[in-house]
Amino acid sequence: MTDVIETEGLTKTWGSLTAVSGLTLRVRAGECYAFLGRNGAGKSTTARLLLDFIRPTRGTARILGGSGSDPSIRNRTGYLPGDLNLPRAMTGADAIAYFGALQGNRRQKDAAVLTERFGLDPKRPVRELSTGNRRKVGLVLAFMSRPELLILDEPTSGLDPVLQEEFRELLAERKSEGASIWLTSHVMAEVERVADRVGLVRDGVLSRELSMEELRRQAADRIRFRFPRNVRPQALATVANVTDVAGEAGSLVVTVDGPVTDLLRRAAQLGATTVETERRDLDEVFLEMFEPEAPA
Repeated sequence: MTDVIETEGLTKTWGSLTAVSGLTLRVRAGECYAFLGRNGAGKSTTARLLLDFIRPTRGTARILGGSGSDPSIRNRTGYLPGDLNLPRAMTGADAIAYFGALQGNRRQKDAAVLTERFGLDPKRPVRELSTGNRRKVGLVLAFMSRPELLILDEPTSGLDPVLQEEFRELLAERKSEGASIWLTSHVMAEVERVADRVGLVRDGVLSRELSMEELRRQAADRIRFRFPRNVRPQALATVANVTDVAGEAGSLVVTVDGPVTDLLRRAAQLGATTVETERRDLDEVFLEMFEPEAPA
């Protein structure tokens, strides 16, 4: 089996609302796939469809070669929902014992290690836990059985920066051991650290897929030139592969999509004294990708 997640035309509607529309997706064994979009784009609905917690209006979804409703498939899957709802009187220890029993108590030692690793007090009831501490419970439950497939919906929401970094290390460890990962996230450092591919979803539609290498290339496509005199942006705007030029007072920042040979030659002709490559933050790249589309 090469694909751990397979969807074909997956669609979910509630009345006039379309939460997921025609989603066709493949996630390969051993990869980390980041499913990204704005709030309300359909990410959490997709996670619930994959696990058969809700049924599609149309289309199909398979995980680990079968249905998310199959207990044997769920036993091989770790899931962290966007909002973990547990009985308010249940403690973290109760939750670990309950779900551990459902999984055959195979990894009680792992649960204890994870509890320590995330600084979780397992004796406190859910009603007393902050958002971040409820997230810790969910992470322990999702990871403690060392599942083949992890489906994680905003896994670091509510965690402080130290624990976010701890989570990234854990995720990298499990990936190196062969686990497959599907996750949603608003934390770009998280995505950059562990993702192999990224899917961008807008209004329930998968609008684009790209590899992390492609994404990084888009984040490193600005060149700053400094000149001994003022040079008008138009002097570089018509060069091949230049998509934008901005700046003033002898300093121009050029956005490039493609080879830069012609640009460097033209800048030299204009007397450029320094050349600096600027790496854009991935946050900025994603904001550009999710800008509203211009009307046709």
